[in-house]
Amino acid sequence: MNSPEPVQSRIVIASRESRLALWQAEHVRGCLMELYPRSRIEILGMTTRGDQILDRPLSAIGGKGLFIKELEVAIQEGRADLAVHSMKDLPMEMPAGFTLAAISARENPCDAFVSNRFAGLDELPAQAVVGTSSLRRAAILRAGYPQLVIRSLRGNLDTRLRKLDAGEYDAIVLAAAGLIRLGLAARIRSILTPEQSLPAPGQGILGIEAASGRADIMALLEPLNDSESAHCVRAERAFSRALGGSCQVPLAAYALLDRGHLWLRGFIATPDGKQMIAGEQYGAPEDGESIGYLLAQRLREQGAEVILEKLASGQ
Repeated sequence: MNSPEPVQSRIVIASRESRLALWQAEHVRGCLMELYPRSRIEILGMTTRGDQILDRPLSAIGGKGLFIKELEVAIQEGRADLAVHSMKDLPMEMPAGFTLAAISARENPCDAFVSNRFAGLDELPAQAVVGTSSLRRAAILRAGYPQLVIRSLRGNLDTRLRKLDAGEYDAIVLAAAGLIRLGLAARIRSILTPEQSLPAPGQGILGIEAASGRADIMALLEPLNDSESAHCVRAERAFSRALGGSCQVPLAAYALLDRGHLWLRGFIATPDGKQMIAGEQYGAPEDGESIGYLLAQRLREQGAEVILEKLASGQ
């Protein structure tokens, strides 16, 4: 890679301290070391409120923004230059003063079925307990498998696997990307296709956040940006944003490039899975924001507004 040497000799990456988050930060560190071998690139490990509060569903304690606030404070205070996140963990509205400086190439975007006793969802007996931390996954499971018991599952990836191994759950559903990145692909019993379980916006993609005023850092990170993933995630996040997407909204959005066009699929559902409005939209890859917005508008016209009103009133 031929790139100009960075302005500063030291670059600090803020990261959560979970094993997966540190893998992600190390991955970005390795890419930067290859680009800028004369720079000292360090990782600042941090514990966030989202990591500390494990006894309640994420939707009940403030959402995924709890995983990034401390990292953003470190950037604001000059203790770090950038932060690495799973894109699906980033709130749909970036806070003032921050920007997505680079978007990585996508790992497997799908959900993974993990169990020590069963090979897939269709093998699970009635009343089998399935764990997930995601309202989206819970709604999909309740809609397709009403005979199963769906229970909240919090904690980092290793904690979730330990709870499965301890017999607290018959199966759990996780993002395939995290398992693959940590060398745990052997734990996957089956991959759920997008038709079975449409992914969350940004699933499988890493986002690198920086202060919007740091043009020097954004220039350094530009070579890490993957244009295909960027087009797709912009459409997914625009769709989610237009429907008020958050941890309190069971919502999916998945885009891919198909024969030169961007193909976006999305849905919004009630938490019990009894109501689900889904649709798809095609367009030019560079029009991702518009595609996401148009699909959200179509779903509103088909009844998504009723679901949003129910969610807002706590029904």
